Amino acid sequence: MAQIRDLMTSNIETLGPDATAQEAATAMRRADTGSIPVVEGNRVVGLITDRDIAIRAVAEGRGPDCSIRDLMSADPVCAYESDDVESIAQRMAEAQVRRLPVVDQNEQLIGMISLGDLSREGKEQAASEALQGVSADTNALLDA
Repeated sequence: MAQIRDLMTSNIETLGPDATAQEAATAMRRADTGSIPVVEGNRVVGLITDRDIAIRAVAEGRGPDCSIRDLMSADPVCAYESDDVESIAQRMAEAQVRRLPVVDQNEQLIGMISLGDLSREGKEQAASEALQGVSADTNALLDA
């Protein structure tokens, strides 16, 4: 059974909580990603997403110099490097997220895992199940 450490992306951008929204957006563009782990030391304290910047910053009239500490999702759900694909897919579905920070047994950030990582590695069933969970509330809204 494949473990997350075999599928995750290990060379990732990180930011500290005092980085600005503009710095986060620039880092996302550079890394071609929609989310970046926020770390203090090497411990994950949050996750900043392009949606956080759009919804929590721009929509609220905050400027590009606002701290991501005020925008990030604190204490994000994480994956452990030894987790299997199916448990991570389930965790993504339950948390309704497309990406998870990956930590080691000491809670140190070592990478990120995404639905794309799961599907690229031939784990389409697990990725599909996670996507169904991520999309569940959206589908309910569309049906209403």
